[in-house]
Amino acid sequence: MFKYTIKVGALAVLMATATACVNDLDRTPKYDVTSASVYNDAANYKSVLAKLYAVLSVSGQQGPAGKPDISGIDEGTSNYMRLLWKLQELPTDEAKIAWNDATIQDINKITWSSSDGFVTAMYNRIFYMVALANEFIRETTDEKLSSRSISGQAATDARTYRAEARFLRALAYYHAVDMFGSVPFVTEADAPGAFQPRQATRVELFNYVEGELKAIETELAAPGSGEYGRADRAAAQALLARLYLNAQVYTGTARYADAITYAKKVIDAGKYTLDANYANLFLADNNTSKEIIFPITFDGTRTQTYGGMTFLVHASVGGSMPINQFGVDGGWAGIRSTKNLNDLFPDLTGTADKRAMFYTAGQEREITDLGNFANGIAVTKYKNITSSGSAGSSLTFIDTDFPLFRLGEMYLIYAEAVLRGGAGGDVPTALNYVNLLRTRAKATPVSSLNLDQVLQERGRELYWEGLRRSDLIRYGRFTDNTYVWPWKGGVANGRGVDAKYNLYPIPASDLVANPNLKQNTGY
Repeated sequence: MFKYTIKVGALAVLMATATACVNDLDRTPKYDVTSASVYNDAANYKSVLAKLYAVLSVSGQQGPAGKPDISGIDEGTSNYMRLLWKLQELPTDEAKIAWNDATIQDINKITWSSSDGFVTAMYNRIFYMVALANEFIRETTDEKLSSRSISGQAATDARTYRAEARFLRALAYYHAVDMFGSVPFVTEADAPGAFQPRQATRVELFNYVEGELKAIETELAAPGSGEYGRADRAAAQALLARLYLNAQVYTGTARYADAITYAKKVIDAGKYTLDANYANLFLADNNTSKEIIFPITFDGTRTQTYGGMTFLVHASVGGSMPINQFGVDGGWAGIRSTKNLNDLFPDLTGTADKRAMFYTAGQEREITDLGNFANGIAVTKYKNITSSGSAGSSLTFIDTDFPLFRLGEMYLIYAEAVLRGGAGGDVPTALNYVNLLRTRAKATPVSSLNLDQVLQERGRELYWEGLRRSDLIRYGRFTDNTYVWPWKGGVANGRGVDAKYNLYPIPASDLVANPNLKQNTGY
């Protein structure tokens, strides 16, 4: 299991020489190893690869605080997964947060600006991943492996690691395409050091991510055959399926047939199966699930962070919720649901649909006060408890992994792409996939299917999994006035907002640092 035990010394050259995009990332190198001492020894390569994966889950070198990857921002609040979750969920009809940290309420209300610290931190995390991946890819070319006399199995492993680094870079650029649209573009071909990269268009970035994922598809481990927590072929295929589902938004050209093709590749591989119990997907031993294609992994001992799943589990607990049922040492009383999410389910008890995982005692359905955790029904989806009922290894830091890609999403991508007219699939199969999810949840199967039903089913199946903002944008419902939710646009009943908010702004600080950049329209 690929839980991150990182050899800090082997990461120094990455911290010191990675190509910068954002004010040189304000990195503070603190180590004394050199590129030669790291990459001349093939035994170091997996440790350096672990750092790349760890960028998704932790934000420093010792955890939970004290040696940040990027100086000037809080380690806990600037964690990649925590930022991704907040920017994808808090502006939507699924979640609101009660805190007043910096500009977080602007995220709740969809009223952010180009100087927003959370938006800037997400942008910086994306390019930190890109910088580290570029360096690793640059140092593991076939030519460099040969020059270091790295051959045989060591060279084969290095090539696989290189493909995984390209996947992680493609994932970061995918998040850039989805959230920011047009951003600075750097690859391993750009020499290390501070410079002002050009800004690639959203279409260019889409094509780049697509090309990278297709190029490495066969270089990654076969679906389900690799080490848990590492990207395999199915992870690349799942990301391609998600990319193609959103292609109309990203490029103006629909690619629904391709979405079907790549969702089918994952499904037809036969290596992933629906977990019999939906709740088990979000527990401390979810690493045993056969449904999860690619997780962001966490461990209470080895990935100690106040971001990631530590945030998601602790911040979900508050009020009268019994902390022992969540495997934590206290609740942070932060995030809860909106009535729109509640209304997707026949009831909040889980009787008619086991995916309805809510806590209602002492909680009000209406959110009249964003700063009051008791306004909004609490969500019990994520716990630091195993499927056998025992607590995780730590009550402070969480063992539960975050399922970034899983089979249930592939079923729903297939269904939506078919209904949007994609070739290569059929409605009966789409209906069957949706009903497999509903049957697992003990919900009544449906006899027909339309696009609105698929959006609702995505809400029931995938809520709080970091996808809702993209879903609402794809359906044209994120900014307009025809569909509203509490505090959309900064008012209690909700209202439409400017279409500019379909993209986050390029941070003002980067516009100053790089005159090659142009701000997204409207900011």
